[in-house]
Amino acid sequence: MKSKMIFSAFALTALFACKEKQEEKPVEDAVVEESKPSTYAEISIKEGGNWSSESREYQGGKFVNVDKLDLPEEHTDHSWFIRYEGPGWENKQIAYRLYLDWRNAIDIFGKKVDTLVLPYVGQDGFDSYHNNAPWGQDILKAGKSMGIGGYGRFTADTIAHFDEVEKTLVKVDNSDSKSSVTIDYKGWKTGDVITDLKSTISIFPEDRFLKAELTPGVEFEGLATGIVKFEDIPLMQATSESGDWAYIATYGKQTLAGENDQLGMAIFYKTAQAATTEGPHDHLVVFNPSTETQTYYILSAWEQEKEGIKSEEAFKADLTAKLATLDSEGTLE
Repeated sequence: MKSKMIFSAFALTALFACKEKQEEKPVEDAVVEESKPSTYAEISIKEGGNWSSESREYQGGKFVNVDKLDLPEEHTDHSWFIRYEGPGWENKQIAYRLYLDWRNAIDIFGKKVDTLVLPYVGQDGFDSYHNNAPWGQDILKAGKSMGIGGYGRFTADTIAHFDEVEKTLVKVDNSDSKSSVTIDYKGWKTGDVITDLKSTISIFPEDRFLKAELTPGVEFEGLATGIVKFEDIPLMQATSESGDWAYIATYGKQTLAGENDQLGMAIFYKTAQAATTEGPHDHLVVFNPSTETQTYYILSAWEQEKEGIKSEEAFKADLTAKLATLDSEGTLE
């Protein structure tokens, strides 16, 4: 059963304070100045409409935030059922979303402001957030990849996404210390492997990263995450002093926000749990077969972010500092 999301105080304040603004101008132009969130996560679905009998599209209805979702069998990419096509996470520096369908990629919403934006994204149509707006925009072209930190199975030299899943359950949690989305995939089939997979992805009050935790139901080869590959953007790699942690990263002109727009992306992983390789569309981190939770961190740094990282040198310095923190503390949050 779906239950209405209980918004945190900051979200309610922002939504009510900006109601009149939304009526006066398109949502994609709204900049929420009243609320500076600690963290926030959401999933928003349409209610009051119906599924088309001729296609897998949801017609009519209005978006409503829920804290739990049993994904309908009819849902697929571009079904117009979930606002911006999946759950989202944000803090004052950055926002992310996951395509909650067969693609299962993670995308980036670059933010130019340090205020709450996700409740407004996609309210007026599924294309508006691709356009430059005062709050920012969707900046990553995931294509056939897993985006930044999405997950799938590397098998037969390609990534098997989530084409065959018996049931997908989603839960959203917002607290003072973090905001998380937990996704339980039941009966995920890839080749001769059928497994459950639990994914918990969290965002924290400070910095640009997400923490991802994947727990497979059975041991199998090829559980993987990665970074989308772009032509002429080289891969950077480094390992911590102890050898316990490492990262893969890219930096350069790899966004939808302009020809010269700069973006850095990175994945931090435990070297005892995984190794790196190349896929057709992704720089990959492939986990060892295990039923233990596999933990990694996803990081993005957009040059247009307010008081953000503006150069490759600064990006590398930030990665080096985080690698040292992981070496000494074992965690970034």
